Amino acid sequence: MTSMSKPGVTPDAVARLATTPKAIDDRGLALIGLSGGAGGGFRALVRLPGGRIKEVEAGSRLPQGRITAIDGDGLILDRNGKSRRLGLPGG
Repeated sequence: MTSMSKPGVTPDAVARLATTPKAIDDRGLALIGLSGGAGGGFRALVRLPGGRIKEVEAGSRLPQGRITAIDGDGLILDRNGKSRRLGLPGG
């Protein structure tokens, strides 16, 4: 049997995680979610500096660079031959 919460009520633990101050840099590119994997490849949701949310996959181009890989730990962004990893907030 699974534990169900009341409809319309956010569990305390979820509310704390969802409202962590400064969890996402609001001035830069931020990874906010991952989906897929297990044979189908990963996709990611990123928040662009202006606040827009975009779904990306390996090979996608953004003003901040090109997504070279996405895995269960985050994504790799390449710009001008330099790579950096973006992980999930709190990770």
